[in-house]
Amino acid sequence: MAVVTQTAGSRWESQRSFDELGRPLREVTFCVVDLETTGGSAAGGSMITEIGAVKVRGGEWLGEFQTLVNPHTEIPAFIAVLTGISNHMVADAPTIESALPAFLEFAQGCVLVAHNAPFDVGFLKHFAERQDRAWPRFEVLDTAKLARRVITRDDAPNCKLSSLARLFNASTTPNHRALSDARATVDVLHGLMERLGGLGVHTLEELQTFSARVSAAQRRKRHLAEGLPHSPGVYLFRDEQRRVLYIGTSRDLRTRVRSYFTASETRTRMGEMVALADSVTGIECATPLEAEVRELRLIAEHKPKYNRRSRFPEKVHFIKLTREAWPRLSLVRRVLDDGADYLGPFSSRKTAEKCLAALHETFPVRQCSDRLTLTPTRSACVLAEMGRCLSPCDGSTDESAYGAVVRALRDTLSQRPDQVVDAINLRMSALADRERFEEAGVHRDRLAAFIRAAARTQRLSALTRCPEVVAARRESDGRWAVHVVRRGRLAAAGVIPPGSDARDYVAGLRMSAETVPSAPGPTPAATAEETERVLRWLESPGIRLVDVDGEWTCPVAGATRHLALHDAVNQSRLSLVPFDDRRDRSPEHRPAR
Repeated sequence: MAVVTQTAGSRWESQRSFDELGRPLREVTFCVVDLETTGGSAAGGSMITEIGAVKVRGGEWLGEFQTLVNPHTEIPAFIAVLTGISNHMVADAPTIESALPAFLEFAQGCVLVAHNAPFDVGFLKHFAERQDRAWPRFEVLDTAKLARRVITRDDAPNCKLSSLARLFNASTTPNHRALSDARATVDVLHGLMERLGGLGVHTLEELQTFSARVSAAQRRKRHLAEGLPHSPGVYLFRDEQRRVLYIGTSRDLRTRVRSYFTASETRTRMGEMVALADSVTGIECATPLEAEVRELRLIAEHKPKYNRRSRFPEKVHFIKLTREAWPRLSLVRRVLDDGADYLGPFSSRKTAEKCLAALHETFPVRQCSDRLTLTPTRSACVLAEMGRCLSPCDGSTDESAYGAVVRALRDTLSQRPDQVVDAINLRMSALADRERFEEAGVHRDRLAAFIRAAARTQRLSALTRCPEVVAARRESDGRWAVHVVRRGRLAAAGVIPPGSDARDYVAGLRMSAETVPSAPGPTPAATAEETERVLRWLESPGIRLVDVDGEWTCPVAGATRHLALHDAVNQSRLSLVPFDDRRDRSPEHRPAR
């Protein structure tokens, strides 16, 4: 692990910082392209009739490309009037099968630029796919999109190419011919870059992500990303008093931190946070999973003001099946080493109460909180009179009958939830038949809360029961990432160096791994969120188990097999928004055209 801190007082040479933060615009080769077509949709059968492109770098014109294209179809009359391209003009022109490869060769190694890029690039990609031709991994810049972020109504009435060409005094007037429009777009691109240069936008990355919502003060702090590595890790924003403001993680620390000062981060809270930031500390991690886990632990430790999630992992609830003469279900805040069974954790007490209600509806165990003797002598409660409690307090049941119910309840929590599922489904059907749909909905929500809790507990417990799991996966760079997991907690992470003996490296990693003692409960050594992140990695494609100490298994008839149905129902409900409920609807903002 490596830690790098950059402060406001540690500015490097200002000119050098531009190179550190991205590719200077003066060194980027742009290929500005424009197409003329027979219609607006390539997928709908429209064809390309002309390709025009200009290659520029550092303000210098490096070359031009222009060709008419035979569409092998009639050009609609209104298109011919608009572009001036007639059927006669394209009769002897090359087909797209030869024109497209020639253009791709011309544009090779460039950043593609177009005005309304999704249209032009969409056509080109469509015909490349139709020719079974691999599409080069072009970076794309859209001058129309960029102009909408920069140009105001006082500058121009709209962001059409013709309006922008007049604004920037383009040397070529757009006339719906590909090369002329490409030349005009070059002048528009240079005009936009000139304006943005005064706002501190000097690199391609800054240009691609520019937003007017990022203030000049934010941009002036981009030097805080200097020195951070292009590797996975965790970053901590701190204020002048060294208090942690925000913690995040990324596969590329420098690129992610840089984005806070250039544009792609436009959340109001983040702008406020950046204004207070005085330094950024980067913690380099061996793998992305280590970075995710370290982020969770640091957020729980520092509880930064500007992090909304994962700040209070200790604020959870569990449902406990007690170990006593007459066991009962109880809602508790922590797990004890008392031999009891626990379901959870729940981040919400409300969800835990729904789950508890589902269990009480199925199993008539007592709901009073007193500790009863083996031979209690009390009067029955209302629940007993309603048939919802076996009522051991007044001797209505014996220890054997009550114990059978408790054993079934324990089996439901740990193995198979069918008894709860069947009981509540039967109850919902009866209510639905009587058109009492709101009551049926309450039971549906209780059942869903139970199924999710049971599936989560069973899945977590399967891993946390294992004293150690060692697994490896080949990453995209060809190296092997190795993780040592002990009782659901990430104990060590590393990447096998090229040329090293894999067995020796893994053995050394296990020797240096954190010691994790045994403890009770579904999450004995880490937060549920950490263990779930580890599980997600262990279940990802390409994982190879190096060693498993213990038995890592989930019950075949467990709650997980019911999850898909309840998730589908929940997703369906979310997609239906009542007319009188607009709380989850956000306004759609459409840019002026």
